[in-house]
Amino acid sequence: MAEIKVAVIGASGRMGSEAVRAVEAAEGLRLVGAYGSGDELGDLAGADVAVELTVPAASPGNVAHCVERGIHVVVGTTGWDEPRIAALRGQLDAAPPSSSGTGVGVLIAPNFAIGALLMMSFAAKAAPYFESVEVIELHHPNKVDAPSGTAARTAGLIGAARDHAGLPPVPDATTHDPDGARGAQLGGIRVHSVRLRGLVAHQEVLFGNAGEQLTIRHDSFERASFMPGVIAAVRAVADHPGLTVGLEKYLGLD
Repeated sequence: MAEIKVAVIGASGRMGSEAVRAVEAAEGLRLVGAYGSGDELGDLAGADVAVELTVPAASPGNVAHCVERGIHVVVGTTGWDEPRIAALRGQLDAAPPSSSGTGVGVLIAPNFAIGALLMMSFAAKAAPYFESVEVIELHHPNKVDAPSGTAARTAGLIGAARDHAGLPPVPDATTHDPDGARGAQLGGIRVHSVRLRGLVAHQEVLFGNAGEQLTIRHDSFERASFMPGVIAAVRAVADHPGLTVGLEKYLGLD
């Protein structure tokens, strides 16, 4: 297997610095560039794949920079809403071939932890069988966006599964909530965000029927938990030209 040259964008951040160490330790990968905030990306030192772990405001520009140069991208930054995704699809359509001669591949991964991917898969499977469902995501207070990308992705998967099953809206008699205590509503699913010192990344999906409750929970206690998924994505992205949302599609969990 040919060596994969990897650049990490956002290398000075918590996730980025962990990704740098993971790439350096991974067999068959070679770190060719580590870029912090304000660094000029240039040609990314001839990288085959860039791992983009920055902030929502910077991510689209960084990804476009890579795509324009035929570099595959693994994106862990959140904030990729539908308008941004639509713009990226257009950029991919106009992109030059990658260094291997194939189309450029971009993966947007709301979560890299294998357990989190399983949690989302299990939640989508459970969704048609319960009348009520809510999502609670809990993160450290330095996280700049809410809800998390994982929570938004989970809500979308649950909503799609409920729609496919022909379920009615989740029951909720609330008519007065001036302060937003009931949380955000994404695709008909309530999502609540907690920001608390000492946490890393955690999520609960609560399902309810009369007389029973199912709770599916995932906890990441260290950012090292995300690295097996990052490395798997780096190794697979070139085999998936175009845009893919969700690492589960690479792993057969969708």
